[in-house]
Amino acid sequence: MIAMQYSFTLPSDYDMTIIDRRIRDKGPMLDGFSNLGFKAYLSARKGEFGSRENLYAPFYLWKQPEGASDFLTGPGFNGLTQSFGWPQVRHWMVWNAEVADLRDAKFASCDILPIPAYAPLAEIRKEEVTRSHAEAARRGVLASISAFEPSGWSLVRFTLFRDMPLISNGDQIYRVGHVSLP
Repeated sequence: MIAMQYSFTLPSDYDMTIIDRRIRDKGPMLDGFSNLGFKAYLSARKGEFGSRENLYAPFYLWKQPEGASDFLTGPGFNGLTQSFGWPQVRHWMVWNAEVADLRDAKFASCDILPIPAYAPLAEIRKEEVTRSHAEAARRGVLASISAFEPSGWSLVRFTLFRDMPLISNGDQIYRVGHVSLP
């Protein structure tokens, strides 16, 4: 599995209802996409839940790399780049993915952490799998993803919630506008 996210930082005075409308209108177009685990259409408003910026930042879980490749080379992503520009697409190899019924997802948190040089990767992986299992067991948690990428050595912790989570650390909190499922 592959986790993937790109993010667009929008001007502080940007009318975020444009993003809400885009998610409402275009979100269902990815429902049933081949090799998709899920796509969470995420947005954050400057000043809300501690967000420093207006963001549009979809997060994907792909069952197979071909799904990500098909999406990134397809017309949907091309249209997105024509509207918002060419994003840096971050991707991680999944260590653990606990996913329940995502239809009730309303909020998400995402924390991207650096992995120090020469870190004990096997230990970190074991701890992250344990943490992800425990997180998924918490009330209101609908998905818990833990993944890493070795080119820049980062770890991502992504969680979908039914209700507003407590804000902790440097987690970015998002509203979920739609979730596309396989």
